[in-house]
Amino acid sequence: MLTRIAGLIFWRTLALACVALGLIGVVLPGLPTVPFLLVAAWAGGKGWPQLEAWLLDHPRHGPAIRRWRDHRAVPRRAKWLATITMASSAALLLVSPAPVHAKWGVPALMAVVAIWLWTRPEN
Repeated sequence: MLTRIAGLIFWRTLALACVALGLIGVVLPGLPTVPFLLVAAWAGGKGWPQLEAWLLDHPRHGPAIRRWRDHRAVPRRAKWLATITMASSAALLLVSPAPVHAKWGVPALMAVVAIWLWTRPEN
């Protein structure tokens, strides 16, 4: 019984934290919204079915969550926005006073993410 309650608390806390980060991402450029909502829906499915249903039925973000769940698909527009954001971040990092390993390591990681992203289906 205690383990079940602890599990519910964990999944609900994770879901709420991801919804909060997604909401912040709506107004903060560079912080993605949908990936956090994907995790929130996943965590909600584990411990908060009402939140999961609300996210899946959301008029703006629900279709993207369902598209990911059903087909692991990412719309082309989202791919372009993510790629442009990562490229801009990499350019800013390269001209910043960051350590050399960060100037090359972070863009390399972003390149791997971009390659993975562009290999996802679009529908």
